[in-house]
Amino acid sequence: MDRKALENAVMASFLGELDAFKPGNVSHYADGHDMTVLDFQMSAKVTVPLLCTQNSSLGQRVLDSVCATQEAVGCNTNLGMLLLFAPMIMAAETEFKDSKVLENNLENTLSSITKDDTEQVFEAIKLASPGGLGSVEAHDVNKKPDCSLFTAMELASNRDSVALQYVNNFHEIFNIGLVNIKNFEKRWNSVKWSTVSCYLNFMSSMTDSHIERKFGREEAENIKIKSEAVANSFNSVGNPEKNIGLLQSFDKELKVKNYNPGTSADLTAASLLAYNLTL
Repeated sequence: MDRKALENAVMASFLGELDAFKPGNVSHYADGHDMTVLDFQMSAKVTVPLLCTQNSSLGQRVLDSVCATQEAVGCNTNLGMLLLFAPMIMAAETEFKDSKVLENNLENTLSSITKDDTEQVFEAIKLASPGGLGSVEAHDVNKKPDCSLFTAMELASNRDSVALQYVNNFHEIFNIGLVNIKNFEKRWNSVKWSTVSCYLNFMSSMTDSHIERKFGREEAENIKIKSEAVANSFNSVGNPEKNIGLLQSFDKELKVKNYNPGTSADLTAASLLAYNLTL
């Protein structure tokens, strides 16, 4: 895929994620958690060219993008998305005809991560300082890396769904998120509303890593259970716009307690990128 087409697909994914009403998260329908849609739009504007710089390494793309984001908006709007987008973009720079070939390219990208990439990704995570990150005894990102990025991600994969993607070749992105968007886009003829369905599907099928880090496993499980009912109700209608009241109510319920399903939003954005890359 040529650079211009790639940049267009990446920007469409960043902005499309904002178009979707994601309860508990930031969208055109609702700000939240001291962040606005403009923050995310500015973040996309400054990071898309950096993410799509051909011949730049994965670590450099992520670190440069985090630095640019901090300079533009002064907070962490997009770390999870950057970590997911960068290897997908690099995979798309090699010729592919469908999602299966893109997955194969992605596997090659992930297996080619170097020590320099690892150091730069660790530095990017430390700089972004995601909420609830804390510290661990082994391979802590707050320290100089003493292992490969794969090993660090593997260790974190049981508590972080973004890290899990590096271990299982983005299985949830391609086999849950992308499939969900394709199916509901056919049903509703709307990428925006199928993206909402994708988000609710992630919320109801996986405990959200961001919520779990900040509020604990039990609360994350409770939100997952509540999300199942919302997702089932939302997905059952013929016209999703008629269910906007359901989304507004759930959004209010989550934000009153400062619950932000940020990892579900990151996975959704990456699923939308997979969709846009394979149109």
